[in-house]
Amino acid sequence: MFNLARVPSILMLGLIYVAYVLVGGVIFWKLEGDLGRKDLSLLLLNKQRLLMTYSCLNQEGLEQGLSLKGNQTTDGFWKFTSSAVFAATVVTTIYGNMSPSTTTGQIFCVFFALFGIPLNVVVLNRVGKYMLTLERNVSDFLEGKSGRKLFFIMPMLVFQQQEGWTYSQAIYYCFITLSTIGFGDFVADSNPDKNYPDWYSVLMASWIFFGLAWLALLINHTIDILERLNALLKKGCCGEKTGN
Repeated sequence: MFNLARVPSILMLGLIYVAYVLVGGVIFWKLEGDLGRKDLSLLLLNKQRLLMTYSCLNQEGLEQGLSLKGNQTTDGFWKFTSSAVFAATVVTTIYGNMSPSTTTGQIFCVFFALFGIPLNVVVLNRVGKYMLTLERNVSDFLEGKSGRKLFFIMPMLVFQQQEGWTYSQAIYYCFITLSTIGFGDFVADSNPDKNYPDWYSVLMASWIFFGLAWLALLINHTIDILERLNALLKKGCCGEKTGN
């Protein structure tokens, strides 16, 4: 007979977290999907009418001004994968390029975030501690050799290939995303004119989750160094005053 007591607590917490995000993604998909498709169809219809009405104008300029191409905000592209990623961005407080438009979706988003954000903090804290126990040489991991390759260099190469960004733009996006600064000027997996592979959204969500835990460890490590430096400076100043 299956015994829940034998299941590691971090695994149970992880399953609850994934289930919470996926269920939230499904609900957002159902609440916003139909409206998003209608908005997109209306936008494309208005674009076609405008191009037909003003045929004497510069067609290329109008196409560029009304195009959905490029790395810009494209509200309305609600599918299951993007809805799940949106649910993950809500609980992780990372910026996104989508927002609920229906009243029901907005109200659900409030309660989803109300319980999801604390759950995310607990999970990231536990995952971060687990990553420390798995890593034998903690200082080597935190100071960047393995962590930098896993959460910055490899994602940078993937984003450069899938999004067409430069390497500097990709590394910029990696840090701005994982630090939750969130300017929103670059958003991955959002260009409707690109055919992204099915694994891309899953890989990006996994990278964000574990990357948040890793960067939180790195920031905490930096804080510890600054606090030790501050303590040494205070000790040195107190020593000089005592000598005088």
